[in-house]
Amino acid sequence: MILKILRLTLHSDAPMRGDAAKLRGFFATRFNDYALLHQHVTDKLIYKYPLIQYKMLDGSPLVMGINEGAQVLQEIYDKFDEITLDESKYSIMERGITLKSEEFGCSEEIFSYRFITPWLALSQENYPKYINASREERRELLRRILVGNILSASKGLGYVAKEHIRLEVSRMQDEICMLKGIKVTGIRGEFTTTFAIPDFLGLGKSVSRGYGAIKRLK
Repeated sequence: MILKILRLTLHSDAPMRGDAAKLRGFFATRFNDYALLHQHVTDKLIYKYPLIQYKMLDGSPLVMGINEGAQVLQEIYDKFDEITLDESKYSIMERGITLKSEEFGCSEEIFSYRFITPWLALSQENYPKYINASREERRELLRRILVGNILSASKGLGYVAKEHIRLEVSRMQDEICMLKGIKVTGIRGEFTTTFAIPDFLGLGKSVSRGYGAIKRLK
């Protein structure tokens, strides 16, 4: 399957202090008419894979639009000259925009990826199982969860995986994260799989807020 991917990078006069959730809040407030920017219609949450995802990488925002989300970003990317995060305002000095057609789906190749932002893999149900598991059991649990996350993203993007997805995880480490003011356990690490995924696409929970972003290892 080919996805249309637009990546918008923004550089200001100073490193931005704030997370991807704050960045999402700025765009949602500034461009409220675009439901894809905030995943709400008449105050009701849209329960589907987000087609616009926000990342904050080393103090610089990256906004990623997929298919219809790419079209929305094309319409608004130059309609603001500053970004407000909390009480701070940042002038936009430079914008980078790339629009590409990229492969998403089962492949005969084996790809390696790294989570560049914490992956929220664990739920209230499987967290106790994870905590009490051995290292090998944890790895197998995370492997199964990650395959499920890929299948969930596929469904949201209209792709049906007709082949078995081979996947192995490695170097997985816990990391405490803040989600809506609550401490949660995120996972950092690497994985290999027979599935092509565009850089910075999110997997797992809260991907619109920047979690679970991956990058292919060369």
